[in-house]
Amino acid sequence: MIPIPFDYHRASSVDDALKAMAASGGSGKFVAGGHSLVPLMKLRLSEPGLLIDIARIPDLAGIREKGGQIEIGAATVHHAVATSKLLQEKCPIVSDAAATIGDTQVRNRGTLGGSLAHADPSADMPAVMVALDAEIQLKSVKGERTVKAASFFQDLFTVDLQPGEIITAVRFAPVKSAAYEKLYQKASHYAIVGVAAVLGVAGGKIESARIGLTGATTHAIRLSKLERELVGASKEGVAKAAAGAGGAELQSVNSDLHASEDYRRAMVGVFAKRAILAALARA
Repeated sequence: MIPIPFDYHRASSVDDALKAMAASGGSGKFVAGGHSLVPLMKLRLSEPGLLIDIARIPDLAGIREKGGQIEIGAATVHHAVATSKLLQEKCPIVSDAAATIGDTQVRNRGTLGGSLAHADPSADMPAVMVALDAEIQLKSVKGERTVKAASFFQDLFTVDLQPGEIITAVRFAPVKSAAYEKLYQKASHYAIVGVAAVLGVAGGKIESARIGLTGATTHAIRLSKLERELVGASKEGVAKAAAGAGGAELQSVNSDLHASEDYRRAMVGVFAKRAILAALARA
């Protein structure tokens, strides 16, 4: 199938994009890489009257350090994230996760903001942002606001993004003792189960933990029971904590042609252990 006819506007700035959206009367859609929106348009599951191209807005791209935090513009492509020297040095979990997304073509066109806004239940970056306790910066013609990643992802393809709002950037404190591990679907590289572990470590023991999960549930979440179990644990105690509090704490788990509910539950513990041990090795 092909999309219905639509108008196209290439925005020159964030304000220009927001004004175009406001003038569209609710029929507009922002597009950057287009990997999520264009397939929906071809299937006529989404029928925007206006596409507002935000891919070339300078203020929406780039990776920088500001006030002790790292800020990534929403239109920054996955390849730039994966190859960023700043991220590789100060927060390698982000560049590592970006390097596992799709294939070369996807990484060169797909954007961080698009991945977060679409919130596919098997996407990688939502789990990483949740584990980093990242702040997602939003803007509309009414003003700006900030939402914590854990609150931003709400349900299947559902996020705290109001009509007319756009993601402008994400911000988070850099941390080295963090890692992302996933069981991926071989054709698409989507996560069947993906676990992001961000640890605070002192004296060989875990003092704090934030564990983000993707692929297993309707949206990216934190494994709070496992986080509590890890506090005070050494390397030897990680396997027991991950096995006992990984998939077991989930109320509902996805099941599809790629993996059953039981298999996904088992893999949550396996990949949580891998991510935590990898994060400990970086501490």
